Amino acid sequence: MSTLVLEVEPTAVEVTVTDDDLIVHLADGRRIIVPLAWYPRLLHASEAERQYWQLLGDGYAVEWPDLDEHIGIEGLFAGRPSGESPQSLKRWLDSRHATPGKSAGNFSSP
Repeated sequence: MSTLVLEVEPTAVEVTVTDDDLIVHLADGRRIIVPLAWYPRLLHASEAERQYWQLLGDGYAVEWPDLDEHIGIEGLFAGRPSGESPQSLKRWLDSRHATPGKSAGNFSSP
């Protein structure tokens, strides 16, 4: 098994979520693009919820507060999709259907 050793701690500066991809723009100019299907909460989110994100710390992770989703930049580099179990995702989806009208609104990222 190999170990990922990073020369410099990668930090995010911008996030773009499309219908198919999560795109994280890094401080050094690189972009990491992963399938949105890796993160089911983002996949099932509304457009407004997808756009309401914030960086944690100096950009070591991205958080979507209304979705309770947190994605670490190192995890993206390592190719780790969401570790959420199917049972947990089902409970989360069920809770969303039980709360009609819940929406993140039209918020912008910081």
